[in-house]
Amino acid sequence: MAARLAAGVRSRAPRTRDEAVEALVSVATSLMSSKPRELQLTGNPACVLLYGINGAGKTTTAGKLAYQLRNQGRQPLVIAADTYRAAGIEQMVAWADRAGVQHLAGSSGADPASVVFDGVQTARKRGNDVVIADTAGRLQTQRNLLEELSKIGRVMSKALDDAPYESLLVLDAVLGLTSLVQAREFNKSIPITGLVLAKLDSSAKGGAVISIESELDIPVKLAG
Repeated sequence: MAARLAAGVRSRAPRTRDEAVEALVSVATSLMSSKPRELQLTGNPACVLLYGINGAGKTTTAGKLAYQLRNQGRQPLVIAADTYRAAGIEQMVAWADRAGVQHLAGSSGADPASVVFDGVQTARKRGNDVVIADTAGRLQTQRNLLEELSKIGRVMSKALDDAPYESLLVLDAVLGLTSLVQAREFNKSIPITGLVLAKLDSSAKGGAVISIESELDIPVKLAG
């Protein structure tokens, strides 16, 4: 990817630093996905499923997104579907409380797909217009957990009567091109509709998303 970017910049023959920067931005943009970058929050309710490796920033993203949507006049319901860690459930509930939104937490050891299904049904009953589901961390090499994620996706589709939903892979911006490997493997198990680039408050700049967008045609929809 670096070679492609460099070749693209050279082909534009920039004469100044500003022209070089402008050329780099233009080349990078041309390689990235042209799909919409806004969250598609239609449906009854609209749903956002968050997943990724351990520590990528899924739960924090869920809390921030819930807070943002509440401030936009939406009525989010956060689902704590990380049923492997009691601390994970507690963390998601704490974020929901901080965001001032409702939550539904699965019990420790429960089937996360069932928790997600119950959450969608609960949202309909309560009148919540957006569901944000936080799931357990899993590595791209853990086939059994990727199969579980695939099941969660199928169950969410069933709960929504096959209406579309946002399926978002949360990436740690610090990890560089490892993120491309993650995206490839997760995308085999569940169709990814968008990327979340987390931890941009670190020294990392998340340049790996150019490679991901170029290869898989998946746009970044959230960053923070």
